[in-house]
Amino acid sequence: MKILLFPLLAVVAAIAPAGARSPEARPHGASVLPPPLAQPPRSLAAQDLARLAPAADPQVLALGLSAMQCAQAHGTGADARRLAVIDYSRSSLKPRLWVFDLAAGRLLYEEWVAHGQGSGEDVPHRFSNDEGTHASSLGLFYTRDTYQGRNGYSLRMEGLDPGFNDAALSRAIVMHGAAYVNADNGRRIGRLGRSWGCPALRTAVARPVIDQLKDGQFVFSYYPEQAWLTRSALARCAQARLQQAPSQLASTH
Repeated sequence: MKILLFPLLAVVAAIAPAGARSPEARPHGASVLPPPLAQPPRSLAAQDLARLAPAADPQVLALGLSAMQCAQAHGTGADARRLAVIDYSRSSLKPRLWVFDLAAGRLLYEEWVAHGQGSGEDVPHRFSNDEGTHASSLGLFYTRDTYQGRNGYSLRMEGLDPGFNDAALSRAIVMHGAAYVNADNGRRIGRLGRSWGCPALRTAVARPVIDQLKDGQFVFSYYPEQAWLTRSALARCAQARLQQAPSQLASTH
């Protein structure tokens, strides 16, 4: 059950277009599902993300975009144009990662993504910043370089949430491909295979997704954990921005 703090509830009506949560028949894993915006803006707004990714929770997309904007306001990733949002409150058997090109007005990917062994079974519920937990971490990450590791082509990510994900580099929490990210096999056992805390992707899409996200883009990992929502400086900044969203949106119409 979603347990976002109360300011986000007021945002939903403002950012979610009619019918945005209705399922649509479309192949998962394909790049660019809906068409791009007719006039690509300099940067997308929350309601645009909800339109481009109707299967996603608009509240989660809005929080991720707002967290990215908070980081940029403090001097990190000012030139970033791509944002990946992972919603760990969803089943691992459903696509729960969305990659947006904010400048071009496109959804690039909607994909399955694995969570850490230490975070739980099908739907994770434990998250950690500690070495040896094999758990996923929450919050906003800033992407770094790529390398060839034991899991193949991989993307380093710097955690921007002190106490929640800032040990990502030392823990080697990276984005990579993995054969165990297989929805057909996962349905037989009731969940996807799990990583040691990394957001692992299908091997068929790992390289192109990583290439879109490398070198100074953002990845946002979400779960309605109250400790993170109330104590993370970035999460609190993001929610504060969203409290102003309804009036900001109204002023543009």
